[in-house]
Amino acid sequence: MAGPLRIDFVSDVACPWCVVGLRSLLKALDETGAKAEIHFQPFELNPDMAPEGENTAEHVAKKYGSTPERSQAAREAIKSHGAALGFTFNYGPESRIWNTFDAHRLLHWAELEGNGLALKEALFKLNFTDQRSTSDHAALIDAVRDAGLDVVRAQAILATDEFAAEVRHAEEFWRSNGINAVPSAIFNQRWLIQGGQPPEVFARVIGDILSGKAKEA
Repeated sequence: MAGPLRIDFVSDVACPWCVVGLRSLLKALDETGAKAEIHFQPFELNPDMAPEGENTAEHVAKKYGSTPERSQAAREAIKSHGAALGFTFNYGPESRIWNTFDAHRLLHWAELEGNGLALKEALFKLNFTDQRSTSDHAALIDAVRDAGLDVVRAQAILATDEFAAEVRHAEEFWRSNGINAVPSAIFNQRWLIQGGQPPEVFARVIGDILSGKAKEA
């Protein structure tokens, strides 16, 4: 096929498996040598989450009915997957889940600037490694700074509702097209991979697409 792959990566900053999925995707692209343009698309797991957030263990128990033992086992599995891909999850008893809408507004802007990946990774680190709030504007600005983006411009965005309508529209677009779980990676607007898959799964699909062997989703 001619030209780079287009990959729409639908995810939420609050989703640990989205970290695993993105890191696996990046590793697969590196291993296959495939050229790709990754576009980060918004999805909110908890759109009604209050700014102060909620304790992670309590939230998971309430939302999914998970026992403390199952939740702990899941967190340990996520930590292991992250470590294998060079990412540190610092879960603890005080870990919290935060509202991510303002983070998505900044990501929309970063996409326009061609720096979506840098900010996405900075926000994942902010949330899961540094255990800081993705609804706190000072913390978000630190992530913007770490990503090498314009801090003054980001502050102006956060001071208004700029890009709110665009993010809402994009969220509705993906929901209306059947994306109800994240991470979801859509290749060339035709092939879908969901979940925090290992690098070899992404590599196999990328190889099939490039060779023309991939079947329609």
